[in-house]
Amino acid sequence: MNQTYPKIRLSDYLKSIIGNGAQQHQLTKMIPIVLVSIFFASAYGCGRPPVEPVVTRVVNGVDARPYSWPWQISLQYLKDDEWRHTCGGSLIATNWVMTAAHCINTKLTYRVYVGKYNLAVEEPGSYAIAAEKLIVNEKWNPLLVALGNDIALIKLSEHVTLSDQIQLGCIPPAGSILPNAYPCYITGWGRLYTNGPIADKLQQALMPVVDHAICSQPDWWGVAVRTTMVCAGGDGIVAGCNGDSGGPLNCKSADGVWEVHGIASFVSGLGCNYEKKPTVFSRVSAYNSWIDQVMMQN
Repeated sequence: MNQTYPKIRLSDYLKSIIGNGAQQHQLTKMIPIVLVSIFFASAYGCGRPPVEPVVTRVVNGVDARPYSWPWQISLQYLKDDEWRHTCGGSLIATNWVMTAAHCINTKLTYRVYVGKYNLAVEEPGSYAIAAEKLIVNEKWNPLLVALGNDIALIKLSEHVTLSDQIQLGCIPPAGSILPNAYPCYITGWGRLYTNGPIADKLQQALMPVVDHAICSQPDWWGVAVRTTMVCAGGDGIVAGCNGDSGGPLNCKSADGVWEVHGIASFVSGLGCNYEKKPTVFSRVSAYNSWIDQVMMQN
């Protein structure tokens, strides 16, 4: 999962992308963008929350430690002059959020709440930002959920200011596959149980990965699960539920960095926590190229 890259000087790097003559003239306008992204990544990084989450082997969902998952956002839509939580998501750049395609309805007005822990109260340091662009994966088909591609990006109308309670989530390396039983955590404000109330405080729950070989067995999810998905849970006790959709499956790498390996996609129609029907996530590492392309073109 971890990769080592050779160190290069900033001047050499800029020279390699700017080139000479016509190339230099053509790319002049790109220099500020390149510089901003280089210095930004250097200054802030991702996946290392200033407030460390309390991770335990407790299988039931519990209140998360406040602001310990600082890339978690609340996606909210406007109805009857009231903003309502609909999905989770992950802040992956200062003006980009990653969520599920099925969370997006282009007829609705959305905002993204960052730095949030308790949806029921005002919290210093948390604030809402309007969604400027909603970009759903072009291969997503809401009538054929099992085909996958349940991923969307939201461009924010302004950049967020990072703080102890607002941080970026890390995208795992392309093609990363976690082994069976790898410990990951789902976070969100979804229903506390099937048909139950939406949580006010951010919840977290241990959800070990179920590898594709097991999850695709006939008595599990069978052919409904693609290799572009990742399963987690399935013990019949803990699972994602309505309102968790779009939120992250957080998994800690060997070097101590939290990575968003999944985007909560679907659960069984039999109930949120049905045995051998783990929560299914879009596997983020299957979409690195798409994510990069969307962000570069917008």
